[in-house]
Amino acid sequence: MGLADFFKRKQPKYDSTNIRVTDLDVGFVFEYDLETWEVQAAYEYDWGDNYFTSEFKINNGSKTLFLSVEEDDEIILSLSEKIKVRALGDDVVEKLMKVQKPPTTILFKDKKYLLEKEAPGYFNDGERGDNWVEFISWDFEEASGDNILCIEQWDEKEFEASAGKIIKEFEISNILPK
Repeated sequence: MGLADFFKRKQPKYDSTNIRVTDLDVGFVFEYDLETWEVQAAYEYDWGDNYFTSEFKINNGSKTLFLSVEEDDEIILSLSEKIKVRALGDDVVEKLMKVQKPPTTILFKDKKYLLEKEAPGYFNDGERGDNWVEFISWDFEEASGDNILCIEQWDEKEFEASAGKIIKEFEISNILPK
């Protein structure tokens, strides 16, 4: 490395004049629902066939949420928070462990969620380099399509759940890098 290389600035991976939600990374801050949120961690999911999605652990100082970013034909964003799997009913975990099939409908907080898809995949939290962890995900949607529910199985008897909503890209604004 020469002296000239030492003074070169590292170029960001994004257009600094037009930072979008797809450019988020650890340390970025943004506005959502009249609050400032900071990205605390970035995760990556591999769903096979060269299809990847991103998830960001975000915090506003009092609450932690997870922002999922999916780029397909359009950008699909969801904001969710972890919930206890048992909050979905005792039979949910029991059915998953016995027959490896979730119920087709789940009633949660007076809303009926319908099973949308089952998706096996791999998870990387960025801290492990290329060490990906295998898991399976079951996604549920309310009939309106606005509210979502997800159950993940990480090991034979290890389950996690989250509930949230679909949001639009314009709802996230004033994105600033670290």
